[in-house]
Amino acid sequence: MTNIKLFKESEIDAAAMASGVIIGFSKNDAAVKLASSITAPEFVAECESALKTLRASDKTAAVTTLTAPSYQDLLVFAVGLGTEPDLDELRQIAGVGIRAAAGLEEVTVALPHSTNAELEAISEGALLGAYDFTRYRSDADKPVSTINIHSTLSDVESIIERSSIIAQNVNSVRDLVNTPANDLNTESFAQYALTEAQAAGCSVHVYDLAQLHKEKLAGLIAVGQGSANEPKLVRIEWNPSEANGFTALVGKGIMFDTGGYSLKPSSAITEMKTDMGGAATILHAVITAARLKLPTKVVGWMCLAENMISGKATRPDDVIVYRNGVSVEINNTDAEGRLVLADGLIMATDEEPDAVIDVATLTGAQMVALGERYTGIMGTDETREEVLSAAQNAGELAWGMPLPEHLKSSLKSDIADMKNTGSRYGGMLTAGLFLQRFVGDIPWAHIDIAGPSFNREGAYGYTPKGATGTMMRTLVHYLEEKALEN
Repeated sequence: MTNIKLFKESEIDAAAMASGVIIGFSKNDAAVKLASSITAPEFVAECESALKTLRASDKTAAVTTLTAPSYQDLLVFAVGLGTEPDLDELRQIAGVGIRAAAGLEEVTVALPHSTNAELEAISEGALLGAYDFTRYRSDADKPVSTINIHSTLSDVESIIERSSIIAQNVNSVRDLVNTPANDLNTESFAQYALTEAQAAGCSVHVYDLAQLHKEKLAGLIAVGQGSANEPKLVRIEWNPSEANGFTALVGKGIMFDTGGYSLKPSSAITEMKTDMGGAATILHAVITAARLKLPTKVVGWMCLAENMISGKATRPDDVIVYRNGVSVEINNTDAEGRLVLADGLIMATDEEPDAVIDVATLTGAQMVALGERYTGIMGTDETREEVLSAAQNAGELAWGMPLPEHLKSSLKSDIADMKNTGSRYGGMLTAGLFLQRFVGDIPWAHIDIAGPSFNREGAYGYTPKGATGTMMRTLVHYLEEKALEN
């Protein structure tokens, strides 16, 4: 885990305690202007001269590595600032600078900032950018282990602490999603959730298979019955005294998804260890709320199962009946996520929260519609817009999507109340319409992270290749807003 420290001294000698320093710069015609919280004249002049000689690009997040002649033991990572970077661009700039410094043990971040919000974005971006999943690699450069944040602002310790808590929990989501299913199954995930949530001050209850039957949680039982690893439902709660509001979070936790008897092709079955990203996201959103001591009640429901093939596995054409009486014909066993989420939504809404939000790597149709970086958000109007606003405040890409009434007919079944999949087109929307059946009149948002949860291309900004931890920060921003209400 990367640690973060705060340095307030204004001279370069303080920053030189590290072996690398990250600064910003911009260009005006032929002139290069350094932008850094370090203002030592000799350092500034030497860096500006080197950047001019190298014809370095000041495009936002472009990195140039150099040394200043008077500080030969110090690697300087100069990152282009573009024109007046916003908060998320500052996160990206800090993240790409830290990634460039991989292999160094200790690095100082001395990017320019004049407000607490800018400092928070920089420290958050640096910690997110430092992440690298190296658990199984023997030849990887070690990520930066200590980040010195250089700031001359006063009373910023709480800002650094907050950004550290949030970034570390995003990185924990990334760890879970990156871990292969032979090391992370329903049992080990439940044990991890129990340990981590209790350590944060949350209460935890794990529903085993016998309790799933007792509670008539038909979706979890049906999806998980083909696996040697039994399905589970994990409930965690953060409930401080004098809490403002009550939000329920529900996460899809398919530890591995073969598609069941609607078997995925070999090209699509890889990366299916990531199908538990929703459960990982809501777990650490609740833990973050507890670590930040947010004065709002939050209950998280993690719906855990493996979708496997065996003599006990659910078949296409099977019909299941949920505890609320809704019967579902399973016409596609590879649309299993909505089946387990339905159980979580029923359990969550039974407790009558002010709002319920589910998070899931739910549909390939989400990627077809929005690509691999934008999250799709559906639900009741007010809650959907509140989540979209939280995403904007967090600097995460999200887009509101409709739940068209006319598409409900595609979910009609001849022998049950509904099918689990609809027509070929609008698959993200019909999945949302399926889930809508299980939330009643409770304000609700559905977050489909199928594309953005896993970066299949190269790293960029503060986003690594592999698991991204997307929407965890959005949920925290949403919960912070709820804590301020009433």
